[in-house]
Amino acid sequence: MILDGKALSKIILEKIKLKVEQMEKKPHLAVILAGDDEASRLYVNNKKRTANALGIKSTVIELPSDVSEESLLKHIQELNEDKDVTGILVQMPLPEHISREHVVCAIDPLKDVDCFTPENVGKLAIGAKPYFYPVTPQGILILLDYYNVELDGRHVVVIGRSNIVGKPMAHMLLQRNATVTICHSHTKNLEEIIKAADIVISAAGKKVVRCKMVKYKSVFVDVGISRDTRGKLTGDLNWEDDFENFSDVVSYFGRVSPVPGGVGPMTIASLMLNTISCQAGEYPAILY
Repeated sequence: MILDGKALSKIILEKIKLKVEQMEKKPHLAVILAGDDEASRLYVNNKKRTANALGIKSTVIELPSDVSEESLLKHIQELNEDKDVTGILVQMPLPEHISREHVVCAIDPLKDVDCFTPENVGKLAIGAKPYFYPVTPQGILILLDYYNVELDGRHVVVIGRSNIVGKPMAHMLLQRNATVTICHSHTKNLEEIIKAADIVISAAGKKVVRCKMVKYKSVFVDVGISRDTRGKLTGDLNWEDDFENFSDVVSYFGRVSPVPGGVGPMTIASLMLNTISCQAGEYPAILY
């Protein structure tokens, strides 16, 4: 079975649109884009387009690559104080001369739709409810729930220890009573660890997993995004070494998410859920 994030995200976004239509005051997502990174610009434009289609007001503040840290922090403070703005997102990566830590710490936790601030991350780490859950891990959990993937008591291997996916994903799985193993670039016996997992969530950003490294009929969630030698968009699963086509991969796994069309659309849907939660005053985010 394919874990179809593209199809599920459409269902969620339609429900969000209906909820926004019922709101007297519309949610307002403000995004700061510093620099000229082309991938970041594409991501921001996609977020703005999606928000507008749902009736969510969206403002993008574009700043040059040489913007000072002081100036960027001033913009954040103005958005914090603006009662019309319900959610704030600073697109990463930032220009090298700007401290990510200073920027993240400056955002009001009640408007922190990415769940990057120390207050929200700290609450997540101790098992308390943050104001928001991180968008990609939240999107993954919604996807797994929709397809009735049981987490309680299951052994889940998370590949990658980033602050955006790996670490928060592990905390959220622990809150769901999963047994969690985090693997990374220094992990020894990776194949042995993966083979013991009921569920694998891979966010390495490069091809690190072959199908037959994973237990037969297990669940594989591919978070990685990269391009192969032909320029084709692909994930962390290097299935070409084991099978001729993706339909064989689907047959081998119990459930598997494709790249593209799996986690990516769920991340956007999750961000929109967080954004409407700001306006509705319902913390953490309304799921579905």
